[in-house]
Amino acid sequence: MLGYDDKRNFFRMMVNSPCELVISDDESTRTIQALCKDISATGMSFDVEEHAIAIGSEVQVSIESTNSQIPSLTAKTKVVRCSSVSETGYTIGVEVIEMN
Repeated sequence: MLGYDDKRNFFRMMVNSPCELVISDDESTRTIQALCKDISATGMSFDVEEHAIAIGSEVQVSIESTNSQIPSLTAKTKVVRCSSVSETGYTIGVEVIEMN
């Protein structure tokens, strides 16, 4: 159970699922593979083995379902956090703009 110190508006659900990110920023539009760590009603976080993604970049997220009872997820998001976790890895936090 989360304590009082966690002031999030929504609980995060641990996912740990592979996903595809289509990143649109000042440089270009590119597609990379990532691991979706968790998801809530307003955001998600990913681990990527890629260079940093600029804050403010738009990212189209696609998570394919492996269960016929659960639909695949696509979402338009915006990067709000990018933290280095290793020499080649980053954790990316995004805010959901629109979810399908």
